[in-house]
Amino acid sequence: MITPHTSQTSLGIGAGILAGALWGLVFLAPELTAGFLPLQLSAGRYLAYGLVAAALIAPVWRRLLRTFSWKEWRALLWLSFSGNIVYYVFLATAVQEGGVAMPSLVIGLLPIAVTLVGSRDRHALPLRRLLPSLALSAAGLACISWQSVSRAGLDSLPGLGCAVGALVSWTLYAVNNSRWLGRLQGVSGHEWNLAMGVVTGVEAMLLAVPAFAGADTGHSGAQWLHFAGVVASVAILCSILGNALWNVASRALPLTLMGQMIVFETLFASLYGFLWEERWPTGLEWAAMVLLVGGVVACAKAHARSAVPCP
Repeated sequence: MITPHTSQTSLGIGAGILAGALWGLVFLAPELTAGFLPLQLSAGRYLAYGLVAAALIAPVWRRLLRTFSWKEWRALLWLSFSGNIVYYVFLATAVQEGGVAMPSLVIGLLPIAVTLVGSRDRHALPLRRLLPSLALSAAGLACISWQSVSRAGLDSLPGLGCAVGALVSWTLYAVNNSRWLGRLQGVSGHEWNLAMGVVTGVEAMLLAVPAFAGADTGHSGAQWLHFAGVVASVAILCSILGNALWNVASRALPLTLMGQMIVFETLFASLYGFLWEERWPTGLEWAAMVLLVGGVVACAKAHARSAVPCP
């Protein structure tokens, strides 16, 4: 028998998978725009995000202005900065320093970070019930770190450090965004995402000054056109559509399960990265992916058991 709870959970998981498939594309953007700085890529993506969001939100803009207080706008400012601009500068740098596969797998450790924070929420599963999931994810981190250093030596450490920075900044975003979505009244997840896009676009205007003021004049017109096409595509597919799907999942799933959905971004990003690099995963990369997926399965089973009240 399909219960409302089961239906909501299925909706959330489906939305999380689709969001991951779209978000995985962001890991290819730095490779597709080689020669442009990570700061330029971040500024360009979020300027495009802001423009598209402003056009889509225009019909309901006045209603949102009446609905949002200073607390909501302050939250949007922080979420936009940590989850968009800072995150993508770190991510783009990590990809350019260490390739696509390593950063995509590091981001797959979000389940550990988000689950640890989410376990402190009211009615969350006890942390001991989530230990198998956390242990599997931690083992995946060990594989990633060893693979990264063994392939490129100490030269890979800057890229790995930036990937960890991206992990931290997006963890803060995922946790706080989920909590805000749970508190909002009269505002859909899509409208919240578009409002965040407008705020991110404003912040990106400030970022664009240092990003493009000293832009390399060696780029041709065709290269700049290609750059604009990539950042616009990423803005629409990843920021508009991907974020909207993520907000649907955030409202349907508990935080301790929601964090696990980011693994699908990792899996799709890894797939895109291996196709781009025209190679099969190494043994350690296979092990990392299997361990990360195992962590998701373990977490899902723990939540399924919790659906039956325990004495």
